[in-house]
Amino acid sequence: MATWLNFSLQDSASPIMEQLIYFHDHTMMIIIMILTTVSYMMIILIENKLINRYLLEGQLIETAWTIAPAIILIFIAIPSLRLLYLMDEINNPIMTLKTIGHQWYWKYEYSDFLKVEFDSYMTPQNEMNLNNFRLLDVDNRVVLPMNTFIRIIITAADVLHSWTIPSLGVKVDATPGRLNQSSFMINRPGVFYGQCSEICGANHSFMPIMVESIPMDHFIKWISKMN
Repeated sequence: MATWLNFSLQDSASPIMEQLIYFHDHTMMIIIMILTTVSYMMIILIENKLINRYLLEGQLIETAWTIAPAIILIFIAIPSLRLLYLMDEINNPIMTLKTIGHQWYWKYEYSDFLKVEFDSYMTPQNEMNLNNFRLLDVDNRVVLPMNTFIRIIITAADVLHSWTIPSLGVKVDATPGRLNQSSFMINRPGVFYGQCSEICGANHSFMPIMVESIPMDHFIKWISKMN
């Protein structure tokens, strides 16, 4: 059972990730239907003995196998484009988080508050306890309020990085000299993990991302202590 779970997507923690999972399932159903139909036709062709060696053309079947894939592509393209525009839409964010990729750690700045910034390093293995995840836990986690529309601005100070949280459906490149932005809304409390998804050097595997989602009143208390 655990082996099969490795092939599935992580549980969603944002509306965008829910839509990504629905689109994945929608596409997989279409692929299964195509595979079933093609397999059935191949078996029928192999097993029956009714062969016309002098058949040169079949305009009806050629029309069908040209139109059918076009219709299938439309059923895939429409939800795909809808989801693409939903992921790019940034509409009145409540707060902004700035993320800066370094070799090999992340720096975070809460742009809406004064002097709230910190570096986030991976927890060394000799400092871990039984509740930590190896290569995923950090010393300073990102704390964000749930049910709040958040804009994230991402850049890098040295080389290419990629800020990725699979549960939130977020994956944005951190490019030196360029500001990339994305947005998300976390719809449940919890701790969500990610890693740099761009090969950025010797310690690429050792700059994890850790996001904690908490209720708004708890976030206000936390941000007050940081100030």
